[in-house]
Amino acid sequence: MDSKTVSSRLRELVKFLGTVKGDLANVTGPPSLLAPSSVVEVGHCWAQRPAVFAAPAHEPLPEKRSLLVLKWFLVALKSQLYVAGSPGPQAVSIKKPLNAFLGELFLASWTDEENKACTELIAEQVSHHPPITAMHVIDRQNGVRADGYARVEMTFNGNVNIRQVGHAMVHIDRYDEDHLVPLPDVKIRGFLGGCMYPEITGTYTLHSSGGYVSQVKFSGEGMIRGKRNSFEAKVYKKDDTKQRAIYTLSGVWSDGWVVKDAQTGEVLEMFKHDAVENEPVPMDIIPVEQQDDWESRKAWGKVLNGMAMGNLEAVTREKTKIEKAQRLMRAFEESRGETWEPLLFQSISADDFEVFHRLADGTGHQLADERTKGVWRVKDTQVKNLQRPFRAGLTPLGY
Repeated sequence: MDSKTVSSRLRELVKFLGTVKGDLANVTGPPSLLAPSSVVEVGHCWAQRPAVFAAPAHEPLPEKRSLLVLKWFLVALKSQLYVAGSPGPQAVSIKKPLNAFLGELFLASWTDEENKACTELIAEQVSHHPPITAMHVIDRQNGVRADGYARVEMTFNGNVNIRQVGHAMVHIDRYDEDHLVPLPDVKIRGFLGGCMYPEITGTYTLHSSGGYVSQVKFSGEGMIRGKRNSFEAKVYKKDDTKQRAIYTLSGVWSDGWVVKDAQTGEVLEMFKHDAVENEPVPMDIIPVEQQDDWESRKAWGKVLNGMAMGNLEAVTREKTKIEKAQRLMRAFEESRGETWEPLLFQSISADDFEVFHRLADGTGHQLADERTKGVWRVKDTQVKNLQRPFRAGLTPLGY
């Protein structure tokens, strides 16, 4: 992309953002600034390295399991936040995913034969106003699962500020152990400099029922260290009032980091995203023509084809068809006094979510269920018995 095109797109984006008041999350941006994927695909970052996801199941020491869950959390950030782009001078290619429509689904899996690990991802848009996406990742063979959901709120004040209201919970069957994982807030910076990039700042903690805490302090360009996407982290025992580190980590979450034994200073791991052994494994997804009408890539097929061909007129036309049909469906449901029922997830009462309250006690973590229409959990039986077509006689276009 030449500098003239970059500058033109940035001017277009800043002009557009300046006209929007309030939450940007459900606002449709200019077609040239859209990513060729939907919000429901974002969960691929949790699942695309099956060996990393399964690793805690094979670790007997609880402090090391906390370290491995922390690694999984950090590894996912790059592909989660650099949407349709990558770190470096061309980070301006970061784009906004398509706003998922109510009931949109994404089903995929990843198999790492060498490490005998396989992850499955189930994601569904369970609410459109406000936008809430629920996700479930599971490795059945190794007995590890992650359940999460997020309401995304976006505002613009020179930067795009993205707030994720929700959390993830990792469960390891072998040790009957749970890990509470936060969803960090993000800023998209670099508009004026012509190089957009995501940045996380602030401190976040992951808590395990095994008795350990992982604390991550994110910093970034213009701060103490002055390097984009920087962080420092440590793992410590929960009941240690001095929070003395057992393991330390430092580096750049979009590039690489070093893990050390805090007592001896020994380097335990040097992780690099671009190392061959750390590359994501290929995603398995059924061909688009065999997908159900509610599956993301089939539903947005004509929009994605328009993007691939550079035909922005087709992108706008086909995208508008879906959005208009969805508004008509909501109006029809309202006229009949009906409420949309998610297919694969259900909202439970916060009072019934004992594991969150136990892990979050005294930590400052808030459930905020009143902002996310409850606590979203997968319908295990429904997923196991899932068969296409999912909603016989009904498509996202209303027929």
